[in-house]
Amino acid sequence: MKQMSYNQALALNAHPLPPLSRVLVSLALTVAAWELRHRTRKQLALMPKHMLRDIGLSESHAEIEVEKPFWRA
Repeated sequence: MKQMSYNQALALNAHPLPPLSRVLVSLALTVAAWELRHRTRKQLALMPKHMLRDIGLSESHAEIEVEKPFWRA
């Protein structure tokens, strides 16, 4: 079964949908965003110092980002 990409789900959300479908798509998008934040913050925590510098992040900024809960942007 092929997974729907985040962009495909966003495009789906742009079309008029019945109310229940809108709620379910919105919920799915929220969960997808949470999962993406969780994954990226987990990877950020594993990055070596030199790679953080390469992407323009200080160690303290990376630490602040990593410590955020997945539901906070």
